Amino acid sequence: MPRKSNTRGAQGDGTIRKRKDGRWEARFTLGVDPGSGKQLQKSVYGKSQDEVRKKLKEITTDVDRGIYMEPTKMTVGQWLDIWIAEYNSDIKDTTKHQYQYQINTHLKPGIGMVKLQELTAVVLQKFINSRSKPFVITQLSKSGKPIKVKKNGLSAKSIHNMHSVLHEALVKAMKLGYIRVNVCDAITLPRAQKVDMHPITGANVKKFLAAIKGDPYEDLYYVTMFTGLREGEVLGLTWDCIDFGKSTMKIYRQLQRDRHRNGPYKFTPLKNSKTRSFMIPDNVKAVLLKVKREQAEKRLQCGSRWENDEGYVFTNDSGHFLMYSTVYARFKQYVKRIGIPETRFHDLRHTYATLALQQGVDVKTVSENLGHATVAFTLDVYGHVTEEMQKKSASLMQAYLEAL
Repeated sequence: MPRKSNTRGAQGDGTIRKRKDGRWEARFTLGVDPGSGKQLQKSVYGKSQDEVRKKLKEITTDVDRGIYMEPTKMTVGQWLDIWIAEYNSDIKDTTKHQYQYQINTHLKPGIGMVKLQELTAVVLQKFINSRSKPFVITQLSKSGKPIKVKKNGLSAKSIHNMHSVLHEALVKAMKLGYIRVNVCDAITLPRAQKVDMHPITGANVKKFLAAIKGDPYEDLYYVTMFTGLREGEVLGLTWDCIDFGKSTMKIYRQLQRDRHRNGPYKFTPLKNSKTRSFMIPDNVKAVLLKVKREQAEKRLQCGSRWENDEGYVFTNDSGHFLMYSTVYARFKQYVKRIGIPETRFHDLRHTYATLALQQGVDVKTVSENLGHATVAFTLDVYGHVTEEMQKKSASLMQAYLEAL
């Protein structure tokens, strides 16, 4: 006998019958169409009466509770295409490019054909696990023909990045009512290894400063090393960021290349969109004043050929901003020369943080100067430094106690 709903009249009613093609069909009502006044009826199908009865029971229960969600035929790949195109207009181009890379290179080839509502935690976990080992994906060749391409297993960090993009896409799918739960929340991810840092410390600080003496980019390296600026921040540093009277520096944007189209450099928001101001050491201030004087002389020499309308602090001889590839290449020559070839340009930022902490600057100040989102993040990244400081502090206290 058909199940009768206790709510909203006939809403949730269901009937079961066997079709001529041998399948079983259960019809149920979703209420009344406000436009036509007719009952809205839907069907579910199964190979047996018991299978259909079970489906009907689940559906009518959801209808009665007001949480029924109609199945969508949309695939994961189709939803990812919609999500990246329609719901990411306010993110940075570089971030959107990274999202698109994860979608096209990993997510769509791996689970793109799975129906959105059929993506379970088990299916996703199996896919995640498969990507930590060598795998094969199908891609389109330049001629448009599908070809199989072998890929090496992804690093833990890459898997975390891929999972993060899918998680954000499914959050929006939930809000729009396409899915009931976000299966990404039930996934076990591989433990990501921290990237090794190679700051310049100890005797290497003097060696590095001596090595870059007289180099066209000496001042840029020096300022980066003793302010902790990111590469895009120092390349995009403009004179309006410097207050010589107050000895402060304000960082509110960065210079980056449009990687999506391999296009021109342009100003973009900071990594976490967090503008910051901080005091600069007198030596850094002196270097910046020297750069300003030298730049004024170059401008006079160039005349109409000078092209620094934005007011970049670090430029070439004609006032054009400096490109990262050139700055990085010369930097690598110097660190190799002094015996620390593994050190990267970004390690100048780590150098500042390490030296500041070792000199007793409190973690909160270092965190704010670096533009980290939280002090906890700073402590996590530079835990090895703070641990050494704690040991030193304990030794100093012990020496004081022994002297009593």
